[in-house]
Amino acid sequence: MPYNITSFINSFTDDIAKPNRFEVIITVPPSIGVDTNYGRQLALRCESADLPSRSLSLVDQKFGSNPIERHAINSYYGASTLNFIVSGDMSERIFFDNWLEYINPTDTFNLNYRDTYVTPITINQYDNQNNLVYAIELVDAFPTSVNQLDLDWSQDGHLKLAINIEYRYWRPVVPTPMVNPQETGLQKLQTEVKNIAVLQPL
Repeated sequence: MPYNITSFINSFTDDIAKPNRFEVIITVPPSIGVDTNYGRQLALRCESADLPSRSLSLVDQKFGSNPIERHAINSYYGASTLNFIVSGDMSERIFFDNWLEYINPTDTFNLNYRDTYVTPITINQYDNQNNLVYAIELVDAFPTSVNQLDLDWSQDGHLKLAINIEYRYWRPVVPTPMVNPQETGLQKLQTEVKNIAVLQPL
């Protein structure tokens, strides 16, 4: 029997997940020479992110005259991209420039050991009441590219910085929020936006 419109409407007993209810927590690697507390600034400036994909690689197996069976042999994890609003002092660009410079210094081009530049990155998703409902950790993550910033005299908007992230794998987690339980990173961002609106010049 087909569902009617009333059954469809009644199925939404909870809020629908929204893409703007998130925060990204980057644990700053101590080796890159940046204040480890800078992760809080990055959480407030991360304008968009993605929950990366996971898929299984398959192999065909055939036994005698039976139909071919497909078996999973390993997992594949899609790359992730983070987009940041760039502050007036260009600190977000400088941070990721420094990270890539540590990985592959331009004075020698001798790569540093992987264990010294990877870090966990946590992506949190919240409901409309700011309750943490889903989270994943990108294990052993690091940036692979700092994308270009387009400068243009005819534009008066703000710069956005796209960072491509690679990692070993991701896993679901229930993390401890970076800020105190009374104020999540998402709430801090909402407060900051309200303050900016209040401080607009007359």
